[in-house]
Amino acid sequence: MSTQSKQSKPGIEQDSQSGQRFVYQDDELIDKPFDWNQLRRLFGYMKPYARQFLPVIIIMMFVGALTKLTVPLLIKYAIDRAITPKDGNLLLTIMGIMLGVYLIQWTANTFRIRYTNLIGQRVIYDLRHDLFSHIQKLSFRFFDTRPAGSVLVRVTNYVNSLQDLFTNGVVNLLVDCVQLCGIMVILLTYNFKLGAAIIITVPLMFIISTKLRLKIRRAWQDVTIKQSRLNSHLNECIQGIRVTQAYTQEKENIQYFENMNMVNRLAWNRASMLNQSFGPIIEITGAVGYCILFWLGAHMIETKEISVGLLVAFATYIGYFWEPITRLGQMYSQLLVAMASSERIFEYIDEKPSVAENEDAGELPNIVGHVKFENLVFEYEKGRPALKGIHLDVKAGQSIALVGHTGSGKSTIMNLLCRFYDPVEGRVLIDGHDIREVTIQSLRSQVGIVLQDTFIFSGTIRDNIRFGRLDATDAEVEMAARAVYAHDFIAELPQGYDTEVQERGNVLSMGQRQLISFARALLADPRILILDEATASIDTETELKIQEALKTLLAGRTSFIVAHRLSTIRNADKIIVLDHGQMMESGSHEELMRERKIYYGLIHAQYKFLQDAV
Repeated sequence: MSTQSKQSKPGIEQDSQSGQRFVYQDDELIDKPFDWNQLRRLFGYMKPYARQFLPVIIIMMFVGALTKLTVPLLIKYAIDRAITPKDGNLLLTIMGIMLGVYLIQWTANTFRIRYTNLIGQRVIYDLRHDLFSHIQKLSFRFFDTRPAGSVLVRVTNYVNSLQDLFTNGVVNLLVDCVQLCGIMVILLTYNFKLGAAIIITVPLMFIISTKLRLKIRRAWQDVTIKQSRLNSHLNECIQGIRVTQAYTQEKENIQYFENMNMVNRLAWNRASMLNQSFGPIIEITGAVGYCILFWLGAHMIETKEISVGLLVAFATYIGYFWEPITRLGQMYSQLLVAMASSERIFEYIDEKPSVAENEDAGELPNIVGHVKFENLVFEYEKGRPALKGIHLDVKAGQSIALVGHTGSGKSTIMNLLCRFYDPVEGRVLIDGHDIREVTIQSLRSQVGIVLQDTFIFSGTIRDNIRFGRLDATDAEVEMAARAVYAHDFIAELPQGYDTEVQERGNVLSMGQRQLISFARALLADPRILILDEATASIDTETELKIQEALKTLLAGRTSFIVAHRLSTIRNADKIIVLDHGQMMESGSHEELMRERKIYYGLIHAQYKFLQDAV
C-alpha cells in the first residue's frame, strides 16, 4: 500500500452515482484565509521581467481595450447618421473605419498575448527552478517523512497549474478592469439614468457569488491534495512493480489505485461544479440587465430621450460588460487554484533543512583524515535513540570496520559523519574541525561513500563514473574502472563506456552496479572513504579482485567499512562491534576472537552458515 505522510488524517468519500464509500488517509487542508501576501509573493516572480515587457504589454492592452470600446459608438453613429437617413456613402466610410479599428485591435492583442506568454513561461521556469533547487538542499529527514510522489507533484503538476494565471490571467485581469471602467464611464456619460439602472445589477451578482468563494477555495485545495496522493502511489507502484508481481498483489494494487482514482475524480467533480456555478449567476444577472435595458430603453425612445442607435450601442456594451465579468469570475477561480497550488509549493520552499550551514561556516581545508566521534547521541524518532554515547577516535589512514546486527547503528554513524543528519548530543570532528562549523560542500567533497543499494543515473556508463568528479578525463575514468575490475564487463557492452543505461541501471546486474560505484568513489579521490555493505552483492570471484583493488583504494585514506563478510573486515585496523546503538567491543580481529564475546559469536555463526551451505 502507499506510504502516507505523517501529517495525514482519515477521510471518507462517496460516489454520488453508485453510493460507494471510500476510506483513505489524507494530508490536512491548509485552513487559513485568502492570503494576499502569498499572492504578492507569487506575482513577485514577474518583477525581473516587468521593465523589459510590461510597458509594451500595457500599451497594447490600452490600445486593444480602447479600440474595442470604440466599436459600439461607431454602430450608434452608423444607425443614427447613416442607416436611418439612408446615407450609403457615410455608411461605407463608417464600415471602413470599423475595419481599421478591428485590424488595430487584432494587432494589439497579438503582441500582448505574445509578450504575456513570454513572461508567463519565464515565471514558471523560475518558480520550478527555485523549488527544485531548494529541494536539492533539504536534508534526509525531510525525505524520510514524505513519499517521492508528493515531492514530484509539486515540481510538475502544482507549478503547471499556475501557467494560465501567469500567461493569461494577470494581464486579462488588467484588460477586463480597463474595459469595465471604460464601459461604465461611457454608459453613465451618454445617459446616466439608463446606465445606472443597468450597472445596479452588478452588486447583486457579487453578493450572491461571495458565498461561494470559501467553498470553491477549499474544493481546489482538496483537489491538489488528492492529486498529490495519486502521484505518490503511482510513483511507489512503478518503483515496487517487481515486488508487487512477485507476491501476486496486482489485483489489490489495482483496487487501491481505483480507490484513490475515484476519490480524485469526486474531488474534481465537486470543485468543477462549484466553479461552474459562477456562469449561471452571471448569465441570470446579465438577463436581468437586458430586461432593464429594453424595458427602460423602449420607454426612453418613445419620449425621445435616447435614439435607437444609442439603445443598440448600450445593448452591445452590456454584452461587452458581462464578458469581462465572466472572465473575472473565472479569474477568481484561477486565483483559488493558484492559492491552493502555491500553498503547497511555498510549503516546501519555506521548509528549512534540518541540517543547515551556520552563517559563518568556513571551508574545511584539505584534510588528513583524523576522525573523532565524541559521545554521539542520535534518534530518528523522539524517544527512540539509534545511537547512545558513541565515542571513537580514528587516526588518519586507519581502516575501521563496523559490525553488528541489523539496526545496531552502523549506517547511522556513517550518516552522521557525512552530515546527512546532525546528532542530538555530541559532535563529529575531522582534523579537529567540528563538521557543523564548516560548509557542507567542503565536507562531503572530501568524503566518498559506496552504498549497498547503488544508484545508477540515466545516461552513459562514463557519465555515471564521472559523477564523482565531473572534470575527470576519459582516460581517468577508464583508469578508475580498471582499478576496480569494472573495465572488462564495460568493454563487452554494445557501446562500451558510452552505453546508455536507464534509471537505476536496470540493464546491469547488482554486482556490475556496485563495481561502477567503486569506480565512481575511486575517481573522486576522497580522503575519507565509507563502504556501507559495498561488497554484499558481488560474487566470490569478483570479491577476490575487489579485495586487491581495495588495498589500492584504501591506501593512505581513513576508511569506514560496514560489512558482514569476514574477508572484508578481518584486515581492518580496528573492528567496532555495535548493539542497539552502543559500542560493545573494540579491537583487531585476533583480539576480538580471543575475547570470545559478541564478535566471536558473529564470526562463528557465519562460519557455520558457510559450512552448512557447502
